[in-house]
Amino acid sequence: MSRPAGREPRRLTRWWRRRSLRTRLTVIAATAIAVSVFVAFQVGIELLNWELEDTAENQLRADSRVLATNAERAGLAQVQLPPYPGSGQLVRVILPDGSTRTPAGQPALPPVSEHAGRVAQGASADLMESNDSDGYFIYTLRAGDGAVQVARVADDSPITRFGLGMLLIGLLCVVGGALVGWAVARTGLAPIDRLTAAAVRVAHTRDLDADIPDEGGGEIRRLIQSINDMLAALRDSRRAQRLLAEDAAHELKTPLTSLRLNVELLIRLDRRGTLDSALPAESRTRLLNDLGVQVAELSTLAAELTDLARGDVSDESTELLDLADVVVAAATRARSRVPDIEVALDETSVWVSGRPAALQRAVLNLIDNAGKWSPADQPVQVRLRAEGASAVLEVDDAGPGIDAADVPRVFDRFYRADSARALPGSGLGLSIVQRVVDAHGGRATVARSARGGALLRVDLPAAAPPAPTARLTAG
Repeated sequence: MSRPAGREPRRLTRWWRRRSLRTRLTVIAATAIAVSVFVAFQVGIELLNWELEDTAENQLRADSRVLATNAERAGLAQVQLPPYPGSGQLVRVILPDGSTRTPAGQPALPPVSEHAGRVAQGASADLMESNDSDGYFIYTLRAGDGAVQVARVADDSPITRFGLGMLLIGLLCVVGGALVGWAVARTGLAPIDRLTAAAVRVAHTRDLDADIPDEGGGEIRRLIQSINDMLAALRDSRRAQRLLAEDAAHELKTPLTSLRLNVELLIRLDRRGTLDSALPAESRTRLLNDLGVQVAELSTLAAELTDLARGDVSDESTELLDLADVVVAAATRARSRVPDIEVALDETSVWVSGRPAALQRAVLNLIDNAGKWSPADQPVQVRLRAEGASAVLEVDDAGPGIDAADVPRVFDRFYRADSARALPGSGLGLSIVQRVVDAHGGRATVARSARGGALLRVDLPAAAPPAPTARLTAG
C-alpha cells in the first residue's frame, strides 16, 4: 500500500515544530551559511571558468598572429614548424588545397571543421572553436591563401582545485555558522530561559507577589512587563476574591446565626413536647415570620453575591433600548416586592445601548435602597431625562440623607452606614449599581436631594433612537 505523498512533509513539519527555538535558530543559521557558500561557489566557478577561457583565447590569438606572420613571409608550404616539445600549444597549417601540415611528434588534432575550412578559403578572417568531446580550444586565422591554427587542451585542474578549496571552506563555514548560531541563540534566549524559569516558579509556588526582574530590551522587556502586568492583575483578582469571601462570610454569619438559633429553639421545644405551651400562637407566628424574613434575606444576599462574584455584568448581549421601559419595569418589580413602597415616575424616552436585565437590576437596587429610607407617606421619586449627550436617571427619597463621612464609601461592597445597621440589606445593592454603570461607560454619584434625603444620580451615554420602520400598504 503506497504512503500518501503529503504525509512526509507533514511529518517533517511536526518534527520541526517539536524542536526547541535554540535548535531552530542553529539549523537556520547553518542552512543560511551553506546556501550562501553554495551560491558563492557557483558564481566563483563561473567567473574562474570565464577568466581561464578568456586568457586561453587571448594567448591563442597572440600565438596565431605570430605564426600567420611567419607563414606569409615564408609561404604556407615552406614555413618552418619546430618539433613538438611534448607539451604546450598545438599548431597546424591549412594549405590552399585543404591539406594540413603539423610539427613532427605532435599529437593529432581533430579534423578541420567546415567553418575552419571557410576561413582558409577566405570566407572570414578568424574563428574560435571549442571541441568539448576532445577538450580542445582551436583558433583559426586566415594567412596567405590558407590559414593557420593554434590549439590548446582545456585544463580543468585550476577549477578542480578551486572547487575543492571552496568545499573545504564551505564545510568550515557551515560548522562555524552552526556554532555561532547556537551561541547567539543561547545568548539571545537567555532572558527567555530566565523568564520561563520565573513563570514555572510562580506556577509551582502560586506566589503572585514575586515580580519577574525587568531585564533585556525591546521585545523581551515588553514581554516581561506584560507578564508582570498579568501577575499584578492576578494579584488584584485574588485579593478581590479573598475580600469577597471574607466579607461574604462576615455578612452571612449574622443571619445564619439568628436563623440557627430560632430553628434550634423550635426543635428543642418540639422534642420536649412544650412547643404549644412555651410559645403561644402569637409568638410562634412572629417567630415564623422572622424565619421567613431571614431566609429571604439570605436568598437575596446569595443572589447578590453570585451576581457580584461573576465579575461581569451578564452574558446577555448589548442592544439599543429605551431606558424609560427599563425604569418602568424596575418600578413595577419594586412595587410587587414591597407593596408598601410608593414610586413616583417622571420619565422621558431616552435611548441607550446596553444590557436590559443588568440595567433593570441596577434601577431596582436604586429604588429598593431609596424605599428603605423614605417615610411611608413620602414616595420615592424616579426621574429620567435627556441631558446633552447623556441619559440622566435620578432616584431620591425623603429620608435622613447620607452623612458626608459616608458619601465616599456608599458604593463600596458590604459597606453600611451606622444608621443602616438595623435595616435589612447586605450592603451589595449600590455596589452592583456602580459595577453595572461602569460597564456601560456611565457614572454614578450621590448627593442630597431637595427633600433632605439622598439623591442618587446615574449618567449613561445616550444613543440615537432607531429609525422609524417604513410601512408597506398592499393595494
